[in-house]
Amino acid sequence: MAFVSVPKDLTKVKNKVVLNLTKRQLICLSAAAAIGLPFYFLTRELIGTTNAATGMVLLMLPAFLFAMYEKDGLPLEKILWNIVTVKFLKPAIRRYEVENFYEMEPQTVKKKGGDRLGKKRRNRSR
Repeated sequence: MAFVSVPKDLTKVKNKVVLNLTKRQLICLSAAAAIGLPFYFLTRELIGTTNAATGMVLLMLPAFLFAMYEKDGLPLEKILWNIVTVKFLKPAIRRYEVENFYEMEPQTVKKKGGDRLGKKRRNRSR
């Protein structure tokens, strides 16, 4: 009797179009082939077969990564966009800065208003 495993989480199941590939994978891999194959055939006589094949692989690698790489359910372009957003577009802003009065010299604390803080606290406790 045949045994078929059924995944518990059906949101992770993707529709396959052709050759067990999704539509996204087909588009990215065909774009990679459209870039890499002409490069190979046009340059193999000029730079040699090995160098042309290496160049073809390097040209096709980004499209292959966009087609196949996925982490935590996010495709590569969303991961890259999140990195750019966090690092450059919306960098972390330090909201406030704390001065530790206990590490300062006593004269510096008086200049910074350490005495005033103590007096305000004493007045509030009355």
